[in-house]
Amino acid sequence: MLIKPKMLQPGDKVATISLSWGGAGEPDLKWRYEQGVERLEKVFGLEVVAMDNSLKGGDYLYENPKARAEDLMNAFKDPTIKGIISNIGGSESIRLLPYIDFDVIRDNPKVFIGYSDSTVTHLFCHKAGISSFYGPSVLVDFAENVEMHEYTVETLRKTLFSNAVIGEIKPATEWTSERLEWIIENKHKQRQMNSNKGYELLQGSGVVQGRLIGGCIEVLEFAKGTSLWPEASYWENSILFFETSEDMPEPTLIEYWLRNYGSQGILQNAKGIVFGKPLKEKYLEEYKESILRIMKELDLNDLPILYNMNFGHTEPKFVLPYGVMAEIDCENVAFSILESGVE
Repeated sequence: MLIKPKMLQPGDKVATISLSWGGAGEPDLKWRYEQGVERLEKVFGLEVVAMDNSLKGGDYLYENPKARAEDLMNAFKDPTIKGIISNIGGSESIRLLPYIDFDVIRDNPKVFIGYSDSTVTHLFCHKAGISSFYGPSVLVDFAENVEMHEYTVETLRKTLFSNAVIGEIKPATEWTSERLEWIIENKHKQRQMNSNKGYELLQGSGVVQGRLIGGCIEVLEFAKGTSLWPEASYWENSILFFETSEDMPEPTLIEYWLRNYGSQGILQNAKGIVFGKPLKEKYLEEYKESILRIMKELDLNDLPILYNMNFGHTEPKFVLPYGVMAEIDCENVAFSILESGVE
């Protein structure tokens, strides 16, 4: 069982942090970062502080993984900071691993939220024994032009600001992957939304329950074979969650990676899998075929799998707390989180 952090409340101090790409500190993106901070303050009533190295720009942070790790350690150590929010993902936060003190994380459980390359930081938290939250980042979701999407706001309130059971996570009614360039001229332009088809049941029957574990499927590849990779027992009776990044990997790569999960026995020990909506819905059909091909190879045709879900590299998005009990209801094509995400 992972330790749940205390819930956030209006007035709490939260830290923004750059654990991979340092875009939040680039002069031409200053407005975007400030827009995200303003939402944290005005929509959620939080007090925001930037960690010391987090706004030093892309080049400095790329060259100084130790400085990024120090920001993370200091954010966990600081008793006045109640939550840590990733500015954005990237591609190489695995380089922080040598500088992480897992005792510091374990002894100071608090909310950490982010997605994409933040999968690595979630694995830091997981190894330390605390639950963290796969969800929005500052530059993307909090800084959404004009206003945050209500679906995202609502899921953050239910997951981080309440210790009630989270309950059923309904599909968003709309989605977007439109890429509006992050230039100040676009500040007041909203992205084009598309009608959402909702969740899809790829296979399985009945109702299953398991503890949530997963992340961005490409980023999880960085961690395989390292000290970060969860022990076999953590995968047993789990509900796995996987999603793909803006790299939009070829369907054959999904097959390669899932075969590895099969060869480790992870898929055979899971209770079910949920897959996020692919960016731009590219490979929406092809990924389905790839997933089902691997399940057939492994003789896992009865493993419940929900697909096209609103988390990861899609807007709006819901939040997934690691280690918390979730449920897939195949008959009603429904997904629920059966506990609170926080204490």
